[in-house]
Amino acid sequence: MTRRTETLLVGLASLIAAGGTALVTATTRGTIGFDVVAAGVTHLAAFGGMLAAFRRWAPATSRLLLPLVALITAVGAVEVFRIDADLGRTQRWWLLFAGLIGMLTIWLLRRRGIEALRRFRYLFLLGALALLLMPLLPSRLPVGGATVNGSRLWVRLAIGDRAISFQPGEGAKVLIVIFLASYLADRRRALAEMPRTLGSLRLPEPRQLLPVLLAFALAFLVLVYQRDLGASLLLFIVFVALLYAATGRATYLVAGGLLAGAGAVAAANAFSHVAVRVAGWLHPFSDYSGSGYQVAQGVFALAEAGLVGTGLGNGSPWLIPAAATDYVFIAIVEETGLAGGLALLAAYALLVTVGFGIALRAGDAFRSLLAAGLTIALGVQTLLIVGGVLRLLPLTGITLPFVSYGGSSLLANFVLVALLARVAHEERT
Repeated sequence: MTRRTETLLVGLASLIAAGGTALVTATTRGTIGFDVVAAGVTHLAAFGGMLAAFRRWAPATSRLLLPLVALITAVGAVEVFRIDADLGRTQRWWLLFAGLIGMLTIWLLRRRGIEALRRFRYLFLLGALALLLMPLLPSRLPVGGATVNGSRLWVRLAIGDRAISFQPGEGAKVLIVIFLASYLADRRRALAEMPRTLGSLRLPEPRQLLPVLLAFALAFLVLVYQRDLGASLLLFIVFVALLYAATGRATYLVAGGLLAGAGAVAAANAFSHVAVRVAGWLHPFSDYSGSGYQVAQGVFALAEAGLVGTGLGNGSPWLIPAAATDYVFIAIVEETGLAGGLALLAAYALLVTVGFGIALRAGDAFRSLLAAGLTIALGVQTLLIVGGVLRLLPLTGITLPFVSYGGSSLLANFVLVALLARVAHEERT
């Protein structure tokens, strides 16, 4: 792909953001107002800035990366605005801020590159743990934790009479991947040798695996204590997948699968809100007005969709609880149909393919594992939430990357994209 094509595709994504907003406002209000201009300009400013930063400080990066992210983000921006106009306008501000954070990330890595991250892996681990612990702060503090839907995941920052809420766990996800990639890059051979035996099982040297197990267990226990089981599952899958990527040993995959299954059963029995979600997933119409209401409304929306959907502005996505966050994919499918849903999933699949391509071509183990870990986190998060709303899996409550409403998710994922871009640049230079 040439630079000109990349620029045209990013511009086309901005036109999609503006055009989709125009369709929504024309259908729901009968007029086309300032929101159309704001949507296009905001999207172009965020991704135009990212594109300029890539050209300046990572000119050899993959040109497939940014257009895909711009397209997915445009679809999400339109649907969030469709569901709730106020949330859509707030999301634009978050998009601008996320673009600035992405540009800042590229700028900070301009000289020493990705290798600089490797030296500070334990600081990243401490930072991740600090972020994970923030929701446990007392609610009465100016910066305090908040419990939503049975999970204490949020931090509220009081600014005068207003409050800004965010999920620090989204940023912790990226920091933990950096730590795991750095540690496993140094220990991959020792972890692959497995000199110890336990019956017929072969095990690695405990002193090699123990530090990373302790770090992972601490982060995992904090998430379980907060009842953020979706993030816990995501972190666990990333950890096991990176162990496999670093060592090539299928033993880690088997052990991880067994532990994940046992943990899921234990969580369903130990946490009442998890049991309620599982019951709503399995039998949504048995308690239609209670635990099954959200799932049932999602099923109705899917039934309404058909091949091409009801059309932007003609559906009823607001009838689904948490439509702008948990169920945004169903809202998109309702109004764009099976065709729109498959197109969005295809864009995610291409983005994950680009990420794994960057990992395979990376020049050393750390860069390769970092790109692989970030891509796995993105892909698994997408699979968990899409599988949840389609009733293939219990709903975990995590966000759909670049699409769901939420500033902390956008910020973390723009940093993720910037890191992938830098790895791709260094591979070619």
